[in-house]
Amino acid sequence: MELHEYADLDAVGLRDLIRRGEVTAAEVEQVARRALDQAHTELNALARPLFDPALGHDAAGPFAGVPFVIKDSGPFARGVPFSLGSRAIRSAVAHEDHELMARFRAAGLVALGQSTAPELGLSFATEPVKHGPTRNPWAPDRGVGGSSGGSAALVAAGAVPFAHGNDGGGSLRVPASCCGLIGLKPGRGRTPSGPLVGEAGFGLIAEFGFTRTVRDTALLLDAVSASAVGEKYAAPAPPRPYAEAIQTNPGRLRIAVTTAAWSGVAVDKQVAEVVVTAGKALEWIGHDVTEAAASVQIDADAIVEASMLAAYATGGAILAARARLDRTLLEAVSRRVLAETEAATALDLLAAVDAQHRVTRPVGRFFAEHDLLITPTLAELPAPHGTLDSDDPAYDEPGATTRTWLRRIYEYGPFTAAFNVSGNPAVSLPLGQSREGLPIGVQLVADHGREDLLLTVAAQLEQAVPWKDRRPSVFVG
Repeated sequence: MELHEYADLDAVGLRDLIRRGEVTAAEVEQVARRALDQAHTELNALARPLFDPALGHDAAGPFAGVPFVIKDSGPFARGVPFSLGSRAIRSAVAHEDHELMARFRAAGLVALGQSTAPELGLSFATEPVKHGPTRNPWAPDRGVGGSSGGSAALVAAGAVPFAHGNDGGGSLRVPASCCGLIGLKPGRGRTPSGPLVGEAGFGLIAEFGFTRTVRDTALLLDAVSASAVGEKYAAPAPPRPYAEAIQTNPGRLRIAVTTAAWSGVAVDKQVAEVVVTAGKALEWIGHDVTEAAASVQIDADAIVEASMLAAYATGGAILAARARLDRTLLEAVSRRVLAETEAATALDLLAAVDAQHRVTRPVGRFFAEHDLLITPTLAELPAPHGTLDSDDPAYDEPGATTRTWLRRIYEYGPFTAAFNVSGNPAVSLPLGQSREGLPIGVQLVADHGREDLLLTVAAQLEQAVPWKDRRPSVFVG
């Protein structure tokens, strides 16, 4: 198998080749290793050398032999070191699998490496001091988004057809928009968070990953999304398998479209045009499409306050492991988060929980009257490196706070975090490109438990506005 043949296939395509005996899983792995090495050389997207041997997996799983990478976002795979993109975290090794990793193994996915992430996952830019910037395959002078940016870069470059990531404020959807991918944030409880974490980020963080095709997204979600025993959050069972949902006609849906950020920040004209075009495509398909600006009433300040739940959870987890932490090596924003976590009181935590409800209730009212909401994923095109500097000494100054940083990154990505707070499923689709050839993502959001509806409409858009033949300037083979 040649590199270019490998890179052109999605996960289902590779799986089918292996099943038909046209190529062996071992041959695919060797090509994938070459692809990852090539992509990393150009993009700086791997957090450490490739695993040798690959991590164990079920050779009879539905995706047996398909390669992927995991994100450096904490203890995820048994026996694998992690640093969360930080120089300050040393000698940390996962002693058991995350439940999602166990499901990846059972599905037959072959983990070959670990992708880069910003320190502690606290940024929409994957540019940690530890590794330096991960470069965008579409434009190496631009960022890949964050925090799952290394995974997104590798999928966009064709090095793997699927890569793990997670999303606590936009960390799957933002890189998907920057890199021209599908980035699904499942709804609260759809994918597991255990066994080491009770509720990730107080329920704001969801685990899944990136793909290039809707069929990959659907089949992979089918493989890993059953409710885990004993978890606090459990999403309702889907009405049908997601692989079936993407082949069904959902009927005429009530879809609302907006290009106005609830925080009032300006949206790039080219970004807004792509969203409007997506709305017209949905109308042409046969859906009832309306303007949503007047009906989406979300308190932007409450989003910031509620996002402190994820910050406190991150800070608390790091402080619990402080025996392995050299705080002098943390970046400025991380030092700020840890300081505020240590100083926080029960009243601060309750205030953040109250803010979460101030977001969740209006979102719930909106979806009582609409089936889907369509927005930009980002307010801007992929940002040049250094635009979001999480080691800026200004965050050590007395007037700076974690909220200052959150507001800054939400200027760049103002549309995503609301749905981490509310727990709704949301996906970014690569529906457009700028005049410079940069990817532009469009976010689709559905009611609780309706990932099937998201993916059904995503499949309709994939046919109406196809993206599969677009290739970035850095593409293996």
